[in-house]
Amino acid sequence: MASPAPELVLNADHYSRVLRDILPTTKEFLWIATADLKDVFVEGGPKSRPFRPLVAVFAELVSRGVAVRLLHAKEPGPRFRADFDKHAALRESDLFERGLCPRLHSKILVVDGTVAYVGSANLTGAGLGAKGDHRRNFEAGLLLYDRPHITRLMDEIDALWLGRYCGPCQRRDVCPDPLDLRT
Repeated sequence: MASPAPELVLNADHYSRVLRDILPTTKEFLWIATADLKDVFVEGGPKSRPFRPLVAVFAELVSRGVAVRLLHAKEPGPRFRADFDKHAALRESDLFERGLCPRLHSKILVVDGTVAYVGSANLTGAGLGAKGDHRRNFEAGLLLYDRPHITRLMDEIDALWLGRYCGPCQRRDVCPDPLDLRT
């Protein structure tokens, strides 16, 4: 059976298709690569606050046994960090991995090796998050469903994660936590 054709994702559809529709279907693993990482909110909070931080979703996934790998280019914003610190599952579980590479500029999200987003949107409120139409960035991306492209994206994320680019990197002087030196 042929894979579905790539799906164009524009502007607010980043939130509805990627974060609201696809991310919650994750059963085994979620890999994210992003240049910028700030507080992101999604639907599903209590009636008094109908939106909740995306890190709460990450914590729920980890609690269900889903492996979450997050690569980003710089330290997250303070609100993201504060929300992250509230979730022991993210700090304590081996299922949640986070790494930093200052040269990372890719914006990729892979769910279970069956669907991938690749595009311009960072993991920020104005990029992938639930922002009002007049407060979000103008973004463009594709949802991919074919295994060969998804496998190549995963191979690239894995190479970054394993520090394969660290040795010859000429930005080592600005790298606070080289991926090839992690234990």
